[in-house]
Amino acid sequence: MSVLNSVTVRLGLLGLASLCLAADADDSKVDPLLEQGTAFILTTQEGEGSREWPYEGVYRVRGPNQNLVIPMGYRVGGTSITGMALVRSPAMRDDPQRNAALDRAIEFVCEATSDPLMSYKQYGGGYDVRGWGYIYAILFLRELQDRDVIPEPRQQQVQDAIEFYTRGLVAIEIPTWGGWNYSRRRSVDRPCPQAPFMTGPAIQALATAAAGGQQIDPAVIERGLDALERSRSVTGAVEYTGGDEQAGANTLVAGAVGRMLATESTLYMASRGSLDSVRGALDAFFAHWERLEERRARSGTHEGPFGVAPYYFFYAHLYAAQAIELLPKSVRMEYHDRLRQRLLVVRAEDGTWNDRVFPRSATYGTAMAILSLTMPEENRIPKWPIEPKTEAAP
Repeated sequence: MSVLNSVTVRLGLLGLASLCLAADADDSKVDPLLEQGTAFILTTQEGEGSREWPYEGVYRVRGPNQNLVIPMGYRVGGTSITGMALVRSPAMRDDPQRNAALDRAIEFVCEATSDPLMSYKQYGGGYDVRGWGYIYAILFLRELQDRDVIPEPRQQQVQDAIEFYTRGLVAIEIPTWGGWNYSRRRSVDRPCPQAPFMTGPAIQALATAAAGGQQIDPAVIERGLDALERSRSVTGAVEYTGGDEQAGANTLVAGAVGRMLATESTLYMASRGSLDSVRGALDAFFAHWERLEERRARSGTHEGPFGVAPYYFFYAHLYAAQAIELLPKSVRMEYHDRLRQRLLVVRAEDGTWNDRVFPRSATYGTAMAILSLTMPEENRIPKWPIEPKTEAAP
């Protein structure tokens, strides 16, 4: 099998080698938010050995005792997202409590590869959230590698976990059409359409894994990019799910802004899109922000008339932050300020963020807000193809 590292694929990705606050942001305004959010996160680590920050939604699976539990994909994904927030936030970076919490999270994410509910070799169909765990575990562990902050005893464990999660993400690609979705049919002969809001992050995760040396068939990413292109409507809106046909014009922009941002940023970083489209998605996000806010911290999922679910609120802010860093520096300040103001509007009095009705999900919301405020700059985007690593001459 050819590997992504050895073919000419023009794909840009927000690099993880040096992460910092966006250069144009006002640190005096951001730093207190990060400090209070980080302190809160350190109080909410839970589970056996206090090693995880599970994401909580309405979906449950049968546990070992046949009781309903949070699925492993949500536990791994939530822990990885929160771990990334701790890594990026400058607050409490030298604090022993913060470093101990991060080490426990690394241990949990790595050991979760042996859990049967994260296996990519056994799959019964239906609603399936393993992919969210695969995606954000890759991004979390690769970020740790690029920052060179993994203790020596854990380095091989992290490398093995990255390989596992990469294989898993490739394995659950939608057959024939390409892309990814967390809702899948039991019959592989009737593939479920891909979901752009998952396909964009999945492509970014695989590209990040390949940048670290993982061997990935480039056709997997190409099929995903093709699927993203088909998901775009002539109106600029991105459909919720899509198969082998071009999206129609009936998707409402007001309900699609989160997936528009992830789609346009991913396509642009792969030289399949344009800055005009990225900025158009950003402008749509701010123009229709109230449609997201109307559904934040509400019950239910995809409620009309725009089909916005509460859990897309901070997702949209995260990919808005990513899109901003793709723009020319001359226009970033305005967008940084606008995004920060939106986040301040929905910040709770105790300094946390939450887009669900569950107290536990305040950890996820706070982590996503921190990630949105600490997005890497555009000059951290490596270009493809990646040159093979060679040993230095003696």
